[in-house]
Amino acid sequence: MTRRILLVDDELAILLTLKAILEMNGFEVETASSAREAKQKLTSGTYEMVITDMRMETETAGFDVIRAARSQKYNPATAILTAYPSLGSDWKSEGAESMLVKPMNTGDLLRQIEALLVKREDKKHPRTVHPEIAGRAHQAHASAPESKEGLPKVG
Repeated sequence: MTRRILLVDDELAILLTLKAILEMNGFEVETASSAREAKQKLTSGTYEMVITDMRMETETAGFDVIRAARSQKYNPATAILTAYPSLGSDWKSEGAESMLVKPMNTGDLLRQIEALLVKREDKKHPRTVHPEIAGRAHQAHASAPESKEGLPKVG
């Protein structure tokens, strides 16, 4: 399954570099060079994640992209990409789940993206244990002979 990312940045060199890195690591990447273009793409496509630069047409254009992403029914993971990490916590209150500071080591970038996608997937599909299985596990634990430490003996 290919994971789709919408990458938004008005600096062409950064946009193309990040696109190449992400594609080499198995992501399908759509790009937009402005908040306006990103908002159009968000309504015409579906993405697992949106990564947007903060400062584009305006100082806070990235927040416009984040809000547009949050309004989509498919609810993608969201990250702000910035060279100005002094945003405070505004990025969180605007709906971004992560802040990626550029320039960034490629390995760190990929780890942060993967972690965010895994966290998002876990929220969408929480792992639940069927009540009958949970009951049997509890019963097995309760009937197991205990060791001196109060733990069930194994083997």
